[in-house]
Amino acid sequence: MTNAISCRDIRKRFGDTDILDGFSMEVPEGRIVGLLGPSGSGKTTALRVIAGFERPDAGTVEVAGVTVVDEDTFVPPERRRVGMVFQDFALFPHMTVGANVGYGLPRGEPRRVAEVLEMVGLAGMERRLPHELSGGEQQRVALARALAPSPAVILLDEPFSNLDAPQRDRVRREVRNILVEARTTTVFVTHDQAEALAISDVLAVMRAGRVLQTATPNELYCHPTNGWVAQFLGEGSILPGTAGRGAVETPLGRFPAPDYAAGEVEVLIRPEHVRITADSGGTALVVTSEYFGHDQLITLHVADGRKLLARSGPLPLFRPGDRVRYEIAEAVVLSGSPAQPRTS
Repeated sequence: MTNAISCRDIRKRFGDTDILDGFSMEVPEGRIVGLLGPSGSGKTTALRVIAGFERPDAGTVEVAGVTVVDEDTFVPPERRRVGMVFQDFALFPHMTVGANVGYGLPRGEPRRVAEVLEMVGLAGMERRLPHELSGGEQQRVALARALAPSPAVILLDEPFSNLDAPQRDRVRREVRNILVEARTTTVFVTHDQAEALAISDVLAVMRAGRVLQTATPNELYCHPTNGWVAQFLGEGSILPGTAGRGAVETPLGRFPAPDYAAGEVEVLIRPEHVRITADSGGTALVVTSEYFGHDQLITLHVADGRKLLARSGPLPLFRPGDRVRYEIAEAVVLSGSPAQPRTS
């Protein structure tokens, strides 16, 4: 598959701080790629380097097969065929929706403006002003403005952070549908794990200025490369283990591990793989219970003194002090453990 964006060994320093430290990422054409990481990991700087708003100290960037940054090259933003949607939407408050969308087009191109407004579900709103729109509608105007020049890629920086929770979920689904329909290669920055998992075709996890792992959301969640990625993407319990003969031994039991050579490893147990049953004679004690309506997240104190997370349905309710039985349905050897998977 052709890459729409290719970043190799990007380095960027502000003062004495390395913001990007060997950042590398490939973005397949036509895919929605999430760039996920904690605050300060360099996500927005990486996006600004791709867009051309920051010049890196080293490294190369290609957009649609054209080198836009290397040791001798720096193509300015307006010549990169990159559309940008900013965190605060950056709409011109004194200009109509139509004028905002057509701002980057020769002579405004009313026909193209109408076309992209239709695409984002805002047909007929050309004469409205931004303050007359909801937050979700403003978000879609910003997206329409980015799509209007038919860019090779769209970049979105924390696109839903200014929306309240009910709006955020709805607009997230709307924006994904628009991007899929437009068949536009997209990179969006977020620190929200649920948002990244829900929207992305491919997800890149960043920490300290570099990408630690890139994969589909399912692959990342189920087979993280190390404990940090595992726990950043969701709740989980990490155990030491010893792999060998097709299985891994842990303090909480023996689990299948057919693809791992013998050696010391780390094992991840997701809460949804721990089944619990109320039992006054059970070996596990409920320490905490968080109720979310659709389920509960429960912290158990198990027999060997360890804490184990379990996820259960809304009923029966589990409370601190309850005794339970537990069964672990699945455990995953972390792919970056010292004992690496066998290769054929």
